Amino acid sequence: MVDAAAQRRHSPPVAPPGSTARRRRARRDTLVGWSFILPNFAGFALFTLVPVIAAFALAFMEWDSYRAPEWVGLDNFAEMLEDENVRVALTNTLFYAAGHIPLTLVAALGLAIVLNGRLRGVGFFRTAAFFPYVTSLVAVAVVWNMLFNPTAGPVNQFLGALGVADPPGWVADTDWAMPAVIITSVWRDMGYYMVLYLAGLQAVPEEYYEAARVDGANAWDRFRHVTLPCLRPTTFFVLVMLTIQSFKVLDLIVVMTDGGPGRSTLVLAQLVYREGITEGHFGYSSAIALVLFAIVLTVTVAQFRLNERRNAR
Repeated sequence: MVDAAAQRRHSPPVAPPGSTARRRRARRDTLVGWSFILPNFAGFALFTLVPVIAAFALAFMEWDSYRAPEWVGLDNFAEMLEDENVRVALTNTLFYAAGHIPLTLVAALGLAIVLNGRLRGVGFFRTAAFFPYVTSLVAVAVVWNMLFNPTAGPVNQFLGALGVADPPGWVADTDWAMPAVIITSVWRDMGYYMVLYLAGLQAVPEEYYEAARVDGANAWDRFRHVTLPCLRPTTFFVLVMLTIQSFKVLDLIVVMTDGGPGRSTLVLAQLVYREGITEGHFGYSSAIALVLFAIVLTVTVAQFRLNERRNAR
């Protein structure tokens, strides 16, 4: 009996029945999961991850696609400090963001509040407000260029009917080209963010409004003390998305003004395209893109930190 006990003590543990089958099922489930993930990840790695890594590396090189890349260290960034085009593009990008972000946010929130009520045909108006966002951007740019035509455009004709003697030149004027682009982008984007605000408004419990009415709160007080606090997560998400979208704006400006007249609407994303695709300075273009990425990342992280502090109060 002693020998049998010692033998049991030194013998390897016996796997419980069914453990091998469980391991096989787990391995099979893992393979099935990878089979779903792999096609999408392969596309992401090939067309996004690898180019992003290459762009980071090229920011420290000089390459024109004809010769082998040459390591130049921080020379591209030093050149940016002396490049007037970079300063102009950065200023225009900040100006666009300063106009596009608050105007789109306010317009989207206002539309959502109006279309959240019990209106006749509210479904039609919601669709009409969202429709510009899914409309061809080229069509949007062409139509708004016609509206902003300095001589025959309906906008200036309307301003003239109101008594404005010298209406703006809009996209033909260096001072008014960027405001024209901002107005167009706000009109196009507010429908998308309106949908987000509609979802947030419909999640606010009706009991909050009823309690506020019992306390004698008027419409403005209910908006300030009930609607806005309940929409804080939605507003934060909209603000982050608008910030990223505003700093990387390219397509609308290229179609409407192509950075002109002069350099009045030249933005950083368009400068990246010009330096890389048009001029063939891929290293310098990547350096500008890296700076743009750093700006967007810094602003986004700051927004998250401020939101965390606000929520911690």
